[in-house]
Amino acid sequence: MAKKALCIGINNYPGTDMDLQGCVNDATDWAGVLAERGFKVASLLDEQATKAAMLKAMSELIAKASKGDTLVITFSGHGTYQPDTDGDEVDGLDEALCPYDLQTNGEALTDDEIRNLFLTRKAGVRIVLISDSCHSGTVTRAAKAEKDADSRPRFMPMGNWLPDKMLPRNRAGKVAATMTGPAGTTPFFGAYSNKLGDLLLSGCKEGPNNFSYDARIKGRFNGAFTYYALKALKSMKPGANYADWHKAIAKYLPSASYPQSPQIVGSATARKGKIFE
Repeated sequence: MAKKALCIGINNYPGTDMDLQGCVNDATDWAGVLAERGFKVASLLDEQATKAAMLKAMSELIAKASKGDTLVITFSGHGTYQPDTDGDEVDGLDEALCPYDLQTNGEALTDDEIRNLFLTRKAGVRIVLISDSCHSGTVTRAAKAEKDADSRPRFMPMGNWLPDKMLPRNRAGKVAATMTGPAGTTPFFGAYSNKLGDLLLSGCKEGPNNFSYDARIKGRFNGAFTYYALKALKSMKPGANYADWHKAIAKYLPSASYPQSPQIVGSATARKGKIFE
């Protein structure tokens, strides 16, 4: 039974004025921890993490996995929405991950694309998904991110990358100032399989105004969720399960500085599974 992982971290988003600072550190930190636990790890950092490269890496990871294998995929970067094109979203919006070439290529990686990719796996392949991004926010363009800000949400408004003609409109025909979906979930939420034993850990709850924060902690940038998840992991006893880990993370988040509530999604059996086993 093989253990393989893909860690993605994107700080730079050319053309959007929405660069982050802790995502590459996140991916590097996750990769180090997973390697220590016996995983064969591949990473995509900044310009390596184009949409095409992300799809290729995920596809190869899943295609080469066999029954009994455990796969871990981590993503640190911006989340976004885009108008739904196939009618499967009740709010009219697809949740999506933001690749490095989001603005220059004009395409996000949607929940539909990730779900269809995961459906190609062989029977008996389990996937653990870790998302340090958020998918709740406004439609209109955000102000340019301050370079040295201690924290900022990891959400990319559609107005920062989509052409004006593609943005959702209100009844008056004007661009909707706010259009937050009722779910506000990571695209991984629609891709994981409860039946197949998958597990999802995300940096914030579903729903409006729930954010994962880019943070500077002790002079170093990380995602607040990643920093405290890994801090909690170090304190876990051998044999600890995912539910134990989630409970330990909740001792740190939410906090006054980072008002986000990490979420765990999976069956009772998956939650009781030993961490990264």
